Order: sequence, then structure tokens, then C-alpha cells
Amino acid sequence: MTSRSFLRLALAGAVASGAVMLATLPADASKAPRTVPVRLLALNDFHGNLEPPTGSSGRMVDENGQTVDAGGAAYVATHMKALADKNTIAVAQGDLIGATPLISAAYHDEPSVEFLGKLGLKVAAVGNHEFDEGYTELRRIMKGGCHPVDGCSPAGPWKGATFDYVGANVLFKNRNEKTDALAALGGSDSAQVKQVLSDWGVPALPPVSIKWMNGVPIGFIGLVTQTTPNIVTAEGIKDLKFVDEVKAANVASKLLKLVGVKAQVVLVHEGDQVNAGQSPDACSAVPGAGNRIATQVDPEIDVVLSGHSHQAYLCKVKDPAGNDRVYSQGGSFGRVITQVDLNVNVKTRDIDRASVVADNHVVTRTVTPDPEISAFVQTWKDRVAPVANKPVGKITADITNTAAPSGESALGDLIADGQLAATKTGGNAQIALMNPGGVRASLTYASSPANEGDGVVTYGEAFTVQPFNNLMQVVTLTGAQLKTVLEQQFTGGPNNQPFAKILQPSSNFTYTYSRSAAWGSKVSNMKIDGVPVTDTQSIRVAANNFLVGGGDAFAGFKDGTDLWSGPLDIDAFVEQLGKDNPIAPPATTRITAVD
Repeated sequence: MTSRSFLRLALAGAVASGAVMLATLPADASKAPRTVPVRLLALNDFHGNLEPPTGSSGRMVDENGQTVDAGGAAYVATHMKALADKNTIAVAQGDLIGATPLISAAYHDEPSVEFLGKLGLKVAAVGNHEFDEGYTELRRIMKGGCHPVDGCSPAGPWKGATFDYVGANVLFKNRNEKTDALAALGGSDSAQVKQVLSDWGVPALPPVSIKWMNGVPIGFIGLVTQTTPNIVTAEGIKDLKFVDEVKAANVASKLLKLVGVKAQVVLVHEGDQVNAGQSPDACSAVPGAGNRIATQVDPEIDVVLSGHSHQAYLCKVKDPAGNDRVYSQGGSFGRVITQVDLNVNVKTRDIDRASVVADNHVVTRTVTPDPEISAFVQTWKDRVAPVANKPVGKITADITNTAAPSGESALGDLIADGQLAATKTGGNAQIALMNPGGVRASLTYASSPANEGDGVVTYGEAFTVQPFNNLMQVVTLTGAQLKTVLEQQFTGGPNNQPFAKILQPSSNFTYTYSRSAAWGSKVSNMKIDGVPVTDTQSIRVAANNFLVGGGDAFAGFKDGTDLWSGPLDIDAFVEQLGKDNPIAPPATTRITAVD
């Protein structure tokens, strides 16, 4: 069986000595098995989808090339029980919470973390969305206690996660106090361990978790994308730094080896995109940030399970020593469970690489949903229903977050219009800009299962679109600074924008960009209310606090002055939905893209 306690191999000063290893063998060592089996079952990017996700988020291409309905906590539980055996350790690769539906987000994702505990999860890497409400809130989720502002949920005082959160590349910037790092290594007094930690820095989270299975220890190294500071609100992580994933993994691997743990698995919240429409068991990943990690981390690491890109793939890559190493990801929203079977050599305590077999299982809804989890989800659904089912507006047709060729979307435009209206009074906003990644879902005309009626938008549906509870803010930028911000939408600049992120503009702001022009010269013809923008004029620009803090690599926002803070973004959106009913999809004509 697994153990929630961390590794305790430092006995009488002999860390991972032969005596310690022999202590787990039977008296007649000749009858001991050469290897023992271990099964890993992994989830990634669950994002609090307790209820079955809808639309394209609730469908998955299966192993036969068919697109099927997938996901939902009760179905995840049924599939996990069917796949689990006595050798199983359940793990996850981050973004289990954050950007979640209202059923979870209304209670600061405590319901989702409780569900994952019921599922039997043992270890999870942190993802960037675990930091959506800041490091302090993540620690509360880990350790327990009621929310400092909203108090206890209807379930009572929060007891904390029953699984280990790990993040080897999350360090404090300027702290020297003792952290969880030594505890994660069994409180080892090894001088070598202490020296490695001293040279590395001060971990803000346990870098590793060690679980025992069939008499052997398995070490799990947690990593989160080093781009996290660009994609979460700066204030919540101001005391942290996110360092290179490969370097952090190699330090953590060294620490594990120092305490005798040679069977090592990386859980990394970073991954690759894929060639669309392929089986979840295909190696369809296009080598990128995830592949760099999977191929470059220490050869001692045997398996790399990834997340972040919301794709499903199973690959074998070469480690730095030229040996095969499994590298996989399981989609998102609870639609895929990754199974990895392996054997660990009892004598060497290392994984036999030739024994590693992986399989991605689609969480179909053709099975009987787990009754206990169904009841659990229904309880939270009932608790949030009065808020979730309240009508807040009407629409004439689907308003989607699907981008036009210019990168503009009808829903992004609608959100920006609401943000401008909500920040004119008090903030004196003249234009508004919305980041596309913050538009998390489309608004659909058809009634939801709550039977609110066709065209009716409920608060729950609005929240699904805008789930972050970001503050609306306004800053003053010059015309030249505004142009710099717009240039930062594109790749090729000094902020290393990984791909184009087209900001969604309010209706009174128009401009043109050139696809072929060099970075810095792409944007032209900026106009506010039809009047050309000059380099020297001052412009009050509204955006959420994520963008104003430089999120999504829009560092130009940080040059803004005269900061004003206003309502929550969800409140601005709901207010906009209540105007001019019913609302038709805005025309995506505010941005002109030319070759």
C-alpha cells in the first residue's frame, strides 16, 4: 500500500544504506521477487469540472477515432475504480483548480479538492492556476482553514487537501527560513541534502513526494511552467520565483538519489500542442516546451507525465543517456485518465524501463456514474443553484469566443464593452482591452439543463465565461505606450510572447495590424471614437488586474500611471448582459488585419 508519510530513510545516520534496503526483504531473500509492479493513474487540468463539461470541452476523440462525450467527476470515479488495482498510486499534473465552474469556484474550489481526495489522489504538481488566488490561498487549500474573507463553506471548516502538492521550481525570492523541503525528504539530516538545498534556494513548496508501493519507494517531482508569472496575477506571487523546469527537476532528482530513491517520476505542468483529431494513444505531440523538459531532465527520471496544453498524447522520447522514456498527457477537464504500468527492481529500487507501458483511457459517459460522487456533486450543485440559475440577460444567438481571422471574437468584444461601461464612472476609462485567454467559454442560445429557456443567460453561464474574479482597473498610457502594448500581442518581441494573443477591444477603439510587418511596426491607424491617436496624448485604458500587472507578457501595461481599481470583471460582464436585451453577437470589425 502507499503511505501519505514522506520518506524516512535516514536511520542512524545511514541514508539509504544497504541495511535499510535489506530491511524490507524477506528472511529468505532467494524467494523474493526480482521486481514488483506499480500502476500510476494520472489526471491533469481538471479545472474543477465536477459536472460533465459541455460543448467541445465535453467531447474527446477516442482510440477508434470516434468523437464521444467524456468527463464529469462521477464518471471519472467509475473509470478510476475500474482501472485501479492494489498496486495503484493516483497522481496529477496541475490545474486541478482555478478557472473552474461556479459549482467549485463559489467555494474557492474546496469541493474539487475534496473530490480529488475521495478519488484517492496521492500527489499533484501545482499548475499555474493553483496560484490564481495567490500563494497564501494555495497554502490554505493545502493545509486547511476557512477563507479569510468569505469564511467557511456550507460544508464547515476546510480540513485541507488529503494529497501532497509539489513544485520543485517554485522558490522564495528573499527568504531563508526552514520550509517543507526537508520534511518532504523525511526530515533528513544528511549534510549533502542540506548543502544541495542551501545551494539551490528556499523552496516555497515541497519539491518532491515519496510514496511506498510493494516495499519500494517511488519519488514524484513536481514542476510548473516557468511562464507562470506571465499568466497569473502578479500580486499573489510577488514573493515567489519560478525557475527553469529542467534545472529544478535535476536538483530534485539529485535530492531523491541522496536519500536512496531511484524510481523517479516527473509530474510537470507544461506540455505540447498536437496534430488534431488523433487517438489519445498516438504520439501526436509537436515538440515544444514539454518535449524540451521530457528529453533534457536527468536520466535517473524514468517517466514524464505532463499537462497545461490540454492535449492527449503518448510518446516515447530519448533521455540524455539515450534511453527510452515515456512522455504523456491526458487532455483536460477529466476527459482522459493516463495509466502507466511499470516494474521496480527490488534490489536496485530502480524502474525497469523496458517494463513501462502507458495507455490513455477516455472517460466515457457510457458507464454507470459512481453513486457516491454523483450524490456529492449534487449536494454542491444544490448549494450553488440559487445563484447559478439566476437569469442575468438574453441573447439572440450563440455569442462565441471563436476568433475571426483578425483574432477578434464576438464574445471578447462584448466583454470589453462591458468593461468600458463599468469603468467610465470613477476610472474615467476611454477604451477597454480584454485578454482572449480570459474568455473561457462561449454563450449558447439553447437552454441549459436548468431549463431557464432559449436565449436566457444565467449567472452560472456568465461565470463560466469569466471565472477569475479579477478586478477591473484603469491606467493612463500615452498613445505610444498603447501602441507598444498592442505590438506585444505578437511574437518576435523582447517579452517572448509564445504565440499571438490578440486583445479584444471595446467598440470605440479600432486599429490595423500587418501580419508581415516586423515586430514593432505591425500596428497602425489607431482610433478612439473615430479620432486618430497621437503618440503624446494620454489615454485612460481599462483592463483586468491580470493584464494591468503585465500578465500574458503584456509588460507595457506596467508603464501605466494613475491606477484606479473598480468592480470585479464578472460583475461588469453581468451588468453588460442586463442591458439592451436581447443582445445580438457584435460584429468582429474593430480590428483590421492585413498581409
